[in-house]
Amino acid sequence: MTGIAPTTHLAAIEAPSVEYGLVSPMLIVFGVAVVAVLVEAFAPRRIRYPIQLVLSVGGLLAAFVALIAVAVAETRNGGDGQFAMSGAVVVDRPTLFLQGLLLLVAIISVAFMGERRLERVVAPGSMDLDAARSGTRPRQQVSDGPGAAAQATLGAVEADMFTPSGASVPNTDAEFEATRAGAVTTEVFPLTMLAVGGMMLFPACGDLLTMFIALEVFSLPLYLLCGLARRRRLISQEASLKYFLLGAFSSAFFLFGAAFAYGATGSLQLGAIGDSIGQAANAPDDDTVLPLIALGLLSVGLLFKIGAVPFHAWIPDVYQGAPSPVTAFMAAATKIAAFGALLRVFYVGFGDLRSDWEPALWAVAIATMLIGAVMAVTQTDIKRMLAYSSITHAGFILLGLIAFDQAGLAATMFYLAAYAFSTFGAFATVSVVRETDRLSGPHVSGREATEISQWAGLGRRYPLVGAMFSMFLLAFAGIPLTSGFIAKFDVFAAAAGNGGGVLVVVGVISSAIAAYFYIRIIVAMFFADVPVDAPHVVKPSVLTTSSIAVCTIVTIVLGIFPQPVLDLARDAAQFLS
Repeated sequence: MTGIAPTTHLAAIEAPSVEYGLVSPMLIVFGVAVVAVLVEAFAPRRIRYPIQLVLSVGGLLAAFVALIAVAVAETRNGGDGQFAMSGAVVVDRPTLFLQGLLLLVAIISVAFMGERRLERVVAPGSMDLDAARSGTRPRQQVSDGPGAAAQATLGAVEADMFTPSGASVPNTDAEFEATRAGAVTTEVFPLTMLAVGGMMLFPACGDLLTMFIALEVFSLPLYLLCGLARRRRLISQEASLKYFLLGAFSSAFFLFGAAFAYGATGSLQLGAIGDSIGQAANAPDDDTVLPLIALGLLSVGLLFKIGAVPFHAWIPDVYQGAPSPVTAFMAAATKIAAFGALLRVFYVGFGDLRSDWEPALWAVAIATMLIGAVMAVTQTDIKRMLAYSSITHAGFILLGLIAFDQAGLAATMFYLAAYAFSTFGAFATVSVVRETDRLSGPHVSGREATEISQWAGLGRRYPLVGAMFSMFLLAFAGIPLTSGFIAKFDVFAAAAGNGGGVLVVVGVISSAIAAYFYIRIIVAMFFADVPVDAPHVVKPSVLTTSSIAVCTIVTIVLGIFPQPVLDLARDAAQFLS
């Protein structure tokens, strides 16, 4: 009997291609984040801060240089863009523009996080405190929190704006001991680098699964960073918990939407989803129910990140409770990344359903502009007022998406550039205005003076601080010769050119309402009487000074000479599908 050898069919497994050159900016950022984690694990405590600061800033600068090299190479090759990582990443013109903007914001954000002159805390190793601990002084004097305990010390030292012990219960002996020991939460640097890497990937995703991973990569570090404030620790932890819980819900909606998109089209690739929906929309039966459900669920996750109504409830509490460097970073960078992903999903994946989703976005944009402006008028805290202001601006930026053409895309990207620097500068300026710590004496700075009533007369006492903060407020209001005026004019023109005249009218009304509370603060700073408990301005180091100066210069330059950036945004307004 002759045996027949069985035939074995082996499925060929094709290794995925990795275009290292195209994704090198993101690889550099993630690589620096990994190295920073190793620094936290092995470097001595006394040298972690300078190493982390230099490593983070240097890594971001290297990533920016790599991004410029990628952009130059793409321009020479035609400039339309390329797919990388088997289509999971799209390196096209909007990706390069938004990633460059994110890296610039990240550089000044990391510098601001490294600031160590705005806070002054109890001096480490005080003999008086040791005596109090041993029983020669009443224990009550050192157990009422850092403010009371500072009376038992001989002086104060400079510190950053992050708690020395994030795992400790606020205002306990454990937290105070960490302060006295000179502990520094340098973990904020690797967490920030991981968040920046996720933000860079988010608007560059070519499929929904990679987009979900990017969403979690930059969200999880932000949840932690929000709970690390040195002052008002309970509010900071509350902000972190609220952001985590609501963010988890929004991520679940996004993932559920991705599942529906796969069920409706058989793919998670945005380009394939767009092709499938286009064919379904042109078919006789026109079965687009599942794609619309998918888009609705995806939109919940994305609109949550930009802070659009009715998904905005987390923003005021989180912006108020988070450390000011984290608030500034979130207000500027998160909007850039989230709007980049939102634009890609709507333009590339679900563009053929415009007639279905446009009325819903109209309602969201109108509600966002009006509710944000009206709620901002009622605020007495500057950080909460700026938070509601950011909600209002999210509505303005949505007008560029609704326009749904190249002019609208360009206007949206320019608005993101103008708004990012203005809002970062505003939050950074708020951080230098401090109360006087009455318990600890004049050498220990108090918490941020965020009550609007406390800012009365501040512009007369500190003209430079008042002038810079007024510049940011005027930009938010859209006053001519500021970046905000050009940005609003651009998105209004794009919306009006595509049948959105009603949206423009609502936007003008919202701007008028917003101008009231912006001008109210300017009037208080320069014309109101100085209160008895007037705060003082703490002179920051070059890290914060340079960050605020850059934001001020960008706000003015984009208002007077906006054309180069406008041209750059218009050249970049073309997705690769």
